[in-house]
Amino acid sequence: MRELATEPSNTVKPLQEAKVKKSLLLKGVRPYGEGEPQDVLIRDGVIAEGTDENAEVIEGNGAVLLPGFVDLHTHLREPGREDTETIETGSKAAALGGYTAVFAMANTDPVADNAVIVEHVARRGQEVGLVDVHPVGAVTVGLKGEKLAELGTMAKSKANVRVFSDDGHCVHDPLIMRRALEYSKSLNAVIAQHAEEPRLTVGAQAHEGENASRLGLQGWPAAAEESIVARDCILAKQVDAKLHVCHVSTTGTADVLKWAKARGTKVSAEVTPHHLILTDDRLSTYDPVNKVNPPLRTQADVDALRQALADGTIDCVATDHAPHAVQDKDCEWSAARPGMLGLQTALGIVVETMVKTGLLDWRGVARVMSEKPAEIAGLTDQGRPIAVGEPANLVLVDPDASWTVTGAELASIAGNTPFEGMELPAAVTATILRGRVTAVAGRIAE
Repeated sequence: MRELATEPSNTVKPLQEAKVKKSLLLKGVRPYGEGEPQDVLIRDGVIAEGTDENAEVIEGNGAVLLPGFVDLHTHLREPGREDTETIETGSKAAALGGYTAVFAMANTDPVADNAVIVEHVARRGQEVGLVDVHPVGAVTVGLKGEKLAELGTMAKSKANVRVFSDDGHCVHDPLIMRRALEYSKSLNAVIAQHAEEPRLTVGAQAHEGENASRLGLQGWPAAAEESIVARDCILAKQVDAKLHVCHVSTTGTADVLKWAKARGTKVSAEVTPHHLILTDDRLSTYDPVNKVNPPLRTQADVDALRQALADGTIDCVATDHAPHAVQDKDCEWSAARPGMLGLQTALGIVVETMVKTGLLDWRGVARVMSEKPAEIAGLTDQGRPIAVGEPANLVLVDPDASWTVTGAELASIAGNTPFEGMELPAAVTATILRGRVTAVAGRIAE
């Protein structure tokens, strides 16, 4: 392939200044991993017919072509914790992971509970220009769960917020939650709930079970998640509003979701890559890199989550990418902050747990990593079919590649990956945002 120029790792050109070639030819690629390799032409940011001898060429060599990934759950930490991540470094990690759109959670400092903050996040995402950065607005002021934030103002702002969440905190008051659902309905928005009944998790440090008891860690009951999901599904059904359940982690939650969907509730749900592969058996070393909220559960839960993702009970994969500074992870377990990196390892984990096991094919990967999250968030230009006339938001994947995870080599400022030293299958060879290559061969492209 003809090599594409790259910039130094510490610089990025704003989107409006980036030089975009008129045509790009993806040569010998397999849309959705199906059929014989074919050429796909991109012209003026959309998939086009025919060919162009003057086009920039990327040699696919039979690689799988998918719609660009969409992450509904990313912590970019800006403003406030730029020592752990910035919109620029997080955008780099996203592009290298195959993402063309990410949703930046509201638990920044200051909290994204007003138009000023969400517009700042959206503007910085546009300036960086590697992925579409969509700010998530807080449901309540300061994430305190006491008073609704300015949902309407954020929705009508230049950031056009359509997803609201107090992620990291549960909207535990049922009256506040019902009002949020009612208000969001009028905005055609979705409320994304961090399902955790706080009265059941006071002092909790690990999944309530045999391992927590043996290790002397305060247990975190599955019912803390399941009870909130059941309550909120009932509320969403009553007001006919859209509810999204963040980071599902238990078998019981999957059962509640199946029940709610059968009743016609407008509920969607996500599962993280780490909850598809890791269990609380890893806690025996007390390494805080394995501390996450909700906690790692049992193998039975992992198996149930995989099946629920395969059959559509759980709609999509979301990374819950959560960078943390060294001092917040390199400490005793009880003092450590919960969270893990996820943007660059998500695809490999999904392939390892879902594709190699036969639970999903490549069309299934497109569904759970692109199409469904775009649909949930109301994005009309992401997660689109690979067809003539559609926006060229795409990712090229080498299904036969493998790579070893090294935290220090990931694009994020932080390095808190639980997959350190793990060999993962499949590799992103190119990410394309509206016809412009944003990442190629493991590097950020100019």
